[in-house]
Amino acid sequence: MSYKSHSHAQWSSRMAFVLAAVGSSVGLGNIWKFPYMTGESGGGAFVLIYLVCIFLVGLPMLMSEWLLGRLGQKNPISTMGDITRRLKRSRAWVLIGVAGVLGAYLILSFYSVIGGWALAYIQMAVVDTFSGLDNDSVGTLFGNLLASPVELLLWHSLFMLMTIGVVVGGVAGGLERAAKTLMPTLAVLLVVLVGYAATTGAFAEGAAYLFTPDFSKLTSDGVLAALGHAFFTLSLGMGIMMAYGSYLSDDVNIGRSALIVVVMDTVIALLAGLAIFPVVFANGLDAAAGPGLIFQTLPLAFGNMAGGWLFGLLFFVLLVFAAWTSAISLLEPVVEWLEERSPLSRVGATIVAGLATWALGLATVLSFNIWGDVAPLGMFDKFAGMTIFDLLDYVTSKLLLPLTGLATVLFVGWFMGRDELRTQLNMGETAFALWRLAVRFIAPIGVVIVFVNSL
Repeated sequence: MSYKSHSHAQWSSRMAFVLAAVGSSVGLGNIWKFPYMTGESGGGAFVLIYLVCIFLVGLPMLMSEWLLGRLGQKNPISTMGDITRRLKRSRAWVLIGVAGVLGAYLILSFYSVIGGWALAYIQMAVVDTFSGLDNDSVGTLFGNLLASPVELLLWHSLFMLMTIGVVVGGVAGGLERAAKTLMPTLAVLLVVLVGYAATTGAFAEGAAYLFTPDFSKLTSDGVLAALGHAFFTLSLGMGIMMAYGSYLSDDVNIGRSALIVVVMDTVIALLAGLAIFPVVFANGLDAAAGPGLIFQTLPLAFGNMAGGWLFGLLFFVLLVFAAWTSAISLLEPVVEWLEERSPLSRVGATIVAGLATWALGLATVLSFNIWGDVAPLGMFDKFAGMTIFDLLDYVTSKLLLPLTGLATVLFVGWFMGRDELRTQLNMGETAFALWRLAVRFIAPIGVVIVFVNSL
């Protein structure tokens, strides 16, 4: 039972909604993870497989989450409760909403710490810390940041404060305003950095690496990584898109909007690759450097090029903006649930949710230093050596998100009426038939493959 009557907010326009959804999708996954995964998996062949996966798996799943959110017009947990009651389905399906909200909370607790790393690197770029560094010293720089609980706590706290400061404003004053400001700025920064990459002398090499498929370099692990990233980059299975869909009016075409979001998310990921790989190749660095590509390889490049401090600054500002837009969306499902299911106002719900997330983030901060040897489930072979950060990442990305995403498409594809789905999506017969085929068969099979492989 709700504690208070709640007038549900709405997006002011389809463009505001699309920008906010793109902001949620565009995050560290695009600027940090996609480039290094492309580097590890052989370049263009990985990109091609990723594009196939995001349209066959990501797009239909995104539409499903928005559809549920708009039908429910409430937080993800209440939305699933109302829909299951109306359709006389098992109440167990409410766990989709519970897992989504829980997943968003857990992910933001450590995502904020990584966002804090990017803030720290902005400060380093401003004082020209990267200048003249060699490979060992740039690694030491990153290691010293992780080894300092005080410094990590400072940046984690600042990043969470930035996130709370936006979400507290609600849909119009917070989410929309941030999306309308941050997303265009992010796009401009990315274009400037691509323009700079074009002057390095290795732009053609970087573009060829990104867009020329070489299937001899693509492994089965690379294919699975592409499938998994197509799922995670769109913020699926976290309650985010269901929450955003709950603010959606009936006159917005879900299919068309989802297609725009998927295309924009993909374009930004590809632009990030075009900004990064020419710099890497021009400096004779390793494109397959893995997670260290952003925080170790690129600072080395910035420190040894003319004007590198400026472009290093622009890059890490871009990284912070990308992380910020995603963090805002991660906090929203938790705030929406608290606001609707407790006596708290929007401001109170945001502060409580933000503080709870910040507090759990302390465990991640300490897992890189003081609690570096703490393995909560170390008694099990599967989790031996996993720090608190490792465990949170594993539970969310390998368990909660795939299972929530799988349950969502199974519910929509098999337990909702065809006529209601057709009305909600307002698609032509052929397009609707293809979407339903993807939701009932292709997307579930894709998610199961990722899930089984991750285990």
